[in-house]
Amino acid sequence: MNAHPIERHFARIGARARLSAGTHRRLRTNGVSIDIGRDGDGEFFDVALASPTPAELIVLDVQPASRHLLLMAAGGTGKHKFLCGHDERHWFVAAVPESRAASTVETAMEALKPDVVRFEQSRRRVKPRLRNLRRNEAFVRQGEWFFVPLPLGTKVNESVILRNERLQRGAGKPHIVDELVRDGGQAVYVSNAYPNGLTPREYMKLISRRPELRSISWVIQRRNPRAFVRGKVRHPDHKTIKLDDWRLVVMNTETQSAAMRHVAFID
Repeated sequence: MNAHPIERHFARIGARARLSAGTHRRLRTNGVSIDIGRDGDGEFFDVALASPTPAELIVLDVQPASRHLLLMAAGGTGKHKFLCGHDERHWFVAAVPESRAASTVETAMEALKPDVVRFEQSRRRVKPRLRNLRRNEAFVRQGEWFFVPLPLGTKVNESVILRNERLQRGAGKPHIVDELVRDGGQAVYVSNAYPNGLTPREYMKLISRRPELRSISWVIQRRNPRAFVRGKVRHPDHKTIKLDDWRLVVMNTETQSAAMRHVAFID
C-alpha cells in the first residue's frame, strides 16, 4: 500500500506519521488532533482526523536539515498550523497562534516566541542564523521555556528564593530549577484532576457541589506569575542548562492558539 502524502512528508524529516480516524486529547482543533505516540519502533506523530468532515491537511514547509515541518489543518473553523519537529531528544508538536503569520518553519518558530524574546533579539541585534539556537545573546531556551535577561531596573527579592522548584505548563512534565523567585500571579488550587488550577471561588463552588473532592491532594500555587530563575534547569527530555545570573522566565506563545487555549502556566 502506498504511503499517504502526509506520511511521506514526515519521512523527509526522519519521522513516522500515522493517520487515523477519531480524535485524541492533545492539540485538538478543527477536526484534527496531533500527539506523539510510541510503539515498539519508537516515537511517531499520531494524527487523528474526525469524521464525517475531517480537516484538510496541507504541509506548508519541510526542512529536512533541521528535522522540522509546518502542517496546516484547514476546515470549518479556519486555518490552524502546527510546527512538528525534533528538539534535542524527542519529537514534538506545537500549535502556532492563529494571530501570528506563519508560512514556513522559520516564521513559525518566530511566531512561537513571546514578544519579550523578539524584542531582545532586535535590541541585541542577534543575527538571523543564530535566532533559533537554544542559546544566544537574547535568550536561553529549554523546551517551551525561554530565559531572558532581566528587564532594565528589575530587582529580584532574594529573601524569598525557593529551591528545586517546578516550572510547569498544565499537566506537562515539570522543569526543575535550582533557584526561583515568583512575583504576582493568581493563587489557585491545583490537583492532578485540575492541573490548570481553580480560583478560590471556583474551588469552594466545586467542593460545595462535590464535597468528596475535598479529600484529594490539593496544593495552592500561582497561575501566570512573573518568575525569575537562577542556576541549573533540569528536565528528563532536555539537556540541563545553567544560568549564571537571574533570568526572567517566559513561556512560548503556544497557549494563545485555539488548540491550547485552556492550558495555563502553573508555578
